[in-house]
Amino acid sequence: MTESAPVPNEKAVPNGNPPPPFYLPFPDRPELITENLLKLVELTPDPRHKFLARTLITHLHQFVNETSLTTEEWMTAIQFLTRVGQTCTPLRQEFVLLSDTLGVSALVDAINNPPISGGTESSVLGPFFTEDAPDVENGESIASEGKGEYMYVEGRVLSTDGTPVSGATVETWETDALGYYDTQYEHRDKPDCRGRLRTDKDGKYGYRAVVPVAYPIPGDGPVGAMVVKLGRHNMRPNHLHMMIEAPGFNKLTTALYPEGDQWLSSDAVFGVKKSLVVSLRDVYDDAESRKRGFPKGGSFKLLQHDIILVPEADSKAARAQYARERAEKAGLKLPE
Repeated sequence: MTESAPVPNEKAVPNGNPPPPFYLPFPDRPELITENLLKLVELTPDPRHKFLARTLITHLHQFVNETSLTTEEWMTAIQFLTRVGQTCTPLRQEFVLLSDTLGVSALVDAINNPPISGGTESSVLGPFFTEDAPDVENGESIASEGKGEYMYVEGRVLSTDGTPVSGATVETWETDALGYYDTQYEHRDKPDCRGRLRTDKDGKYGYRAVVPVAYPIPGDGPVGAMVVKLGRHNMRPNHLHMMIEAPGFNKLTTALYPEGDQWLSSDAVFGVKKSLVVSLRDVYDDAESRKRGFPKGGSFKLLQHDIILVPEADSKAARAQYARERAEKAGLKLPE
């Protein structure tokens, strides 16, 4: 106990679970540690939790054994994860960034959103999503003036059968021209370069934005240092995040990636899929620019893209089938 730790007023209380109803040998050999722990995992009431814990422990202990992990390496890992947690704030999620850079986010996304014919593919959420995006009307801007080159984004939200989805929520966020999200600025007084709107009766959406730019993932924290240590670049290609929700459809988290960016195929967080690479059209028409609401007129980029949502029942069936196939391939049995 450190000097600053409070002195408890009551006796420490156990969690109430009894000793295991079976014999556990003293773990005086490495393999017995794993065996004893896996026996204890069998006490887990929830089948899915039991399956996850058993599989995680098996692979984690296998990693330690296969690498002959040293005490110094173990402590380095503990200190690294501690710094990751300490770096997190309400507006910065360093653990999500860690998951992103290790490909875990992209892998979870791919497994939970198997491609369905006709449906828009998903992409990673990223660490810069916030819950405070302002509501905007169709045609309004998500970015304050001066945040970058003008861009207008428009399209429709449709079902896989081509039916327009009216009233769908379209949430979007992006960087400014300097390559920063609003949450990365020290003095963020309000959300910027992000917004939330709804499709009209014909499933149409449209809003003013700025052309996003490629940017480095944050390098001032432990994850950025890890990427450098691994000899990898830390760049993400320019992209526009979108999250679309509508009753009866699978929630879609995706992003659109303008073509031509040098970082597309080696995205630091593995988020780019070929079907999400889009083209931007130059519009050199001052009258059209002002008609769309750009204060200074002039030219702008036009991004036109339809979003195809998958009915929830179809998505659920595809996820279940994909999970069964992967489990069988790995020789595992999924809990019912």
